[in-house]
Amino acid sequence: MNDMTAGSPVRIIIKFTIPILLGNLLQLAYSVIDMRLVGTFLGDHALAAVGATSVMYTLFIGFFMGIANGFAVTTARHFGGKNMEKVHISFVSSIVMGAVLSVSISILCLLFLGPIMRLLNVPDSIFAESAGYIRIIIAGLLITMLYDILIASARAIGDSVTPLLTLFLSVGLNIAGDILLLGVLHTGVWGAALATVAAQLITAVVCWIYILRKYYFYRYRVGDLRRLEQPMMVAMMKTGLSMALMSSLISIGSFVLQTAINGLGNSYIVAQSAARRITEILMSVFVAVGHTMATYCSQNLGADRWDRIHEGMKAGYWITCLWCAVVLIIVYTLAPKLICLITGSSDLVMIHAATQYLRIDSLLYVLVAVIFVQRNSMQGIGDTVTPLISSGIEMAGKIILAFTLVPALGYFGVILVEPIVWIVMIIPLILKVRTWER
Repeated sequence: MNDMTAGSPVRIIIKFTIPILLGNLLQLAYSVIDMRLVGTFLGDHALAAVGATSVMYTLFIGFFMGIANGFAVTTARHFGGKNMEKVHISFVSSIVMGAVLSVSISILCLLFLGPIMRLLNVPDSIFAESAGYIRIIIAGLLITMLYDILIASARAIGDSVTPLLTLFLSVGLNIAGDILLLGVLHTGVWGAALATVAAQLITAVVCWIYILRKYYFYRYRVGDLRRLEQPMMVAMMKTGLSMALMSSLISIGSFVLQTAINGLGNSYIVAQSAARRITEILMSVFVAVGHTMATYCSQNLGADRWDRIHEGMKAGYWITCLWCAVVLIIVYTLAPKLICLITGSSDLVMIHAATQYLRIDSLLYVLVAVIFVQRNSMQGIGDTVTPLISSGIEMAGKIILAFTLVPALGYFGVILVEPIVWIVMIIPLILKVRTWER
């Protein structure tokens, strides 16, 4: 446990962020290794099949992480207020509501998978392989949801080490499963999805046992379901859906953008997939600091320490903006080599397109840094509206530009979409934060 309501905000934020960052990097490293293994064992055709539905997978992951983190905001607030009974009830509520949501979404997506993939404009040449891959991912969403809730609940009480340890296990199992299913059994792309779901299942069980043994206030008690509080569940669902919708709005915009990319051909599908993998790694510092800010602000709100909230946000700005300078050095010296490394492909069109994407977009990463700090801090203090407005702008911007810039400029239009959107979506966040300073 880690009480974030006392001590140096900078030291607390850095200490809490590092395990989250390592965990994010570990998870992203697996996604890169997974892509490389698919390319090595199955070739460029299989890479395109996985890449064509990667935005759908990202949508699911973002939605469930948003739900879990939104639920955990309530847990963190009660932990900051030293009310351990409320901490317990919020944890049980998270499990119950998360299970119901994930099962419902899985059923709906499986029923309408064909139309969804047609809407995504998945090419006929890779349609069957893409469907086989994403179908297994969807079937395992309950496991994904419960795993995310366990991780978010640990972070809510200031434990960012347990999630890191469980990720080590998950990634190890994932890689072993990929090698077995793809390299030894030659299953095809669906084997990569099966390895992911199986690894999450084993890791979730281990994480469940460990957390319940370590933290007495998370252990199940007889009659827990009768102690659930409707007002708390409504508040948790409001925050959870807000954070999930924030992520979903972003992913829906990316979903529409992917439909335009899928019409450009396999080289550009792989280029986008590779560039996004690298982008996710480079932005992992922003994500980690964002998760930290949500927990930090929520705990300090519970303790009624607004002065510490302001100090923490300033620390978040400095950490993320310094990282932006490091990113520029990495991108402008190593981008082509990184792309070749993660794809194993020698397609010059693909390498050039992905490199151009990284070098242009990274110039405005400073905007992304500010967006992550402000948006997550707002969620931590219970502002569920402003982040949604910003994310709605992002979604609308991606959709509009996907139908205007991409047809006119091709893949270069894809490259310009996000920088343009960042410039617009940061405006409501800055305006809201300025009202706190008055």
